[in-house]
Amino acid sequence: MTDTPGWASPGSSEPSRDGARPPADAPAAVPGPSAPPHDTPPAWGTAPGAPQPPYGQQQQPYGQQPPFGPQPPYGPPGGQYGWGAPPSPKPGVIPLRPLGLGEILDGAVSTVRKHWRVALGLSFGVAVVQQGVALGAQLAVQGDTAELTPVLTSLVSLPLAWLLGVIASALLTMVVSRAILGQTVTLREAWRDARPRTLQLVGLALLNGLILFGIVLLAFAPLIGYAIAGAEEPAITGLLVLVGLLSLPVVCWLGIQLSLAAPALMLEKQGVIAALSRSRRLVRHSWWRIFGITLLSTVIAWIVSSVISTPFTVAGMVLGWSDFTSQIDAGDAATMPTAMLVTLAVGGILSSTITLPFTATIGVLLYVDQRIRREALDIELARAAGLPEYGGSGWVGQAGPAPTGL
Repeated sequence: MTDTPGWASPGSSEPSRDGARPPADAPAAVPGPSAPPHDTPPAWGTAPGAPQPPYGQQQQPYGQQPPFGPQPPYGPPGGQYGWGAPPSPKPGVIPLRPLGLGEILDGAVSTVRKHWRVALGLSFGVAVVQQGVALGAQLAVQGDTAELTPVLTSLVSLPLAWLLGVIASALLTMVVSRAILGQTVTLREAWRDARPRTLQLVGLALLNGLILFGIVLLAFAPLIGYAIAGAEEPAITGLLVLVGLLSLPVVCWLGIQLSLAAPALMLEKQGVIAALSRSRRLVRHSWWRIFGITLLSTVIAWIVSSVISTPFTVAGMVLGWSDFTSQIDAGDAATMPTAMLVTLAVGGILSSTITLPFTATIGVLLYVDQRIRREALDIELARAAGLPEYGGSGWVGQAGPAPTGL
């Protein structure tokens, strides 16, 4: 019978001091007169001459019992982890486990800070184009269209601003997916990864907006029809306004249900309808949590934007106050002075540069957090990050897009 390496087989004899084991047919050693007497007393509780228990099971003599007290910590030698669980791996901006509110906010800030060249450069370029088009439209039509100036400038600038926002969201999604794995990414690499899905993302954003706008329009349709008919009964008008306002909670609920569709489309390479369905499944039973985090991040972004843009608003009012008051005196208050418009545009560029990547990153981190909670995505992320204890293959640092599913 062979011995198990490192363990003594049941019933085998005790090894000698030098590690050699006596042969099986060797006679048992019998103590003779020349055998040295035992220097150690018999174990406590055994009579003299009584057979001793096998090696390794002897009791310590009385008074030499191991003292009570803290035992060696559980885990590897040195007590690195103590009795607690080992820390979660963190190859990138977030730990690979279900995230708390603070970890999601910190992950968004860390992404912008560690990848500021791509994140801030991208948002700065988008903000410059958005504010430049809006400023150009205002300067081109002001004074010629009177009260219709804000409407016309919105019709010119809002579609372009929306389209640029969708493209920026697609690129920032790729930046966050690399940042989670601890990999750096350039703007060219982000565009290479996002380009095949950008057109579908535009379609998804259009469909999402049409769904939400259609609900609002359907709710206010009776009020619109009543106003077109020329009726002016205050009670009925107020009731119809209330019916229309009841659509806002529905829009909010459905907006959160569909809020994870864009990351699902970009990172899982699904179709538009499949991404919408995927978002609803991920949000299920977590609506209030996602709503709270989304609302809080929106409030934080609004506060930061206000703090940045307020000094420029004040400066613009100071610079253009005289022209503005002269226009009011002349009865033409529909336009703002050029100095005020330029100053407000500069403030809008700076505030959008900071807040756009923050809000976009929050959405991607919520998507990743929900997949970790529902589908144990953290294990796949650890492998994709090249962590050897999870069987990683060293993907981080290699060229090419992120693995499918992230």
